[in-house]
Amino acid sequence: MDSKLQIISGTYRGRKLFLPDGARPTQNLARGAIFNILMPELHMENLFVWDAFAGSGALGLEVLSRIPSATAVFTDTSVESLNALRKNIIPFNCRANIVNMDAFVAIKKYGGMADLVFVDPPYVNPELGIDFVAKLAKGAHRGTIVVQEIESNVPYSPDETKWDVLRDKKYGRARFLILRRKSK
Repeated sequence: MDSKLQIISGTYRGRKLFLPDGARPTQNLARGAIFNILMPELHMENLFVWDAFAGSGALGLEVLSRIPSATAVFTDTSVESLNALRKNIIPFNCRANIVNMDAFVAIKKYGGMADLVFVDPPYVNPELGIDFVAKLAKGAHRGTIVVQEIESNVPYSPDETKWDVLRDKKYGRARFLILRRKSK
């Protein structure tokens, strides 16, 4: 494994992660900064995490490393991503499921349950993440936190009638929005 991607904090700190071919993972430095912002916003008991466009699973696994009582589901449709996820999750003694399912289809199943959702689809289609967050707003419960990553040059503002923007931060090519679902 030649990946420099690793878990940056918690029980599994330092564990290197496998990457699917063609992956554009959230880099360690950016993930660290995002989690410094995110952790005070999370309710630690019964936390259910959904890594919607999971790829390597780095974002969801970071939560499981920091909050061992959390439960997570990782959805993806790429065979390479699913294989990398299996390799990455095996060493973790955690409550996690890998599901071969399109994230949009999975909204019906996980959207209303998730307390924290990571939305990091491929940059080649920026509308994918934007449309996903709009659709997720219809089923997400009040207080659901979304961490959305898009390319920094994409003009975008989430629906302010549905989401509070807790943070909007750029790290190089990536832009991270941390959103909280308002009351319906």
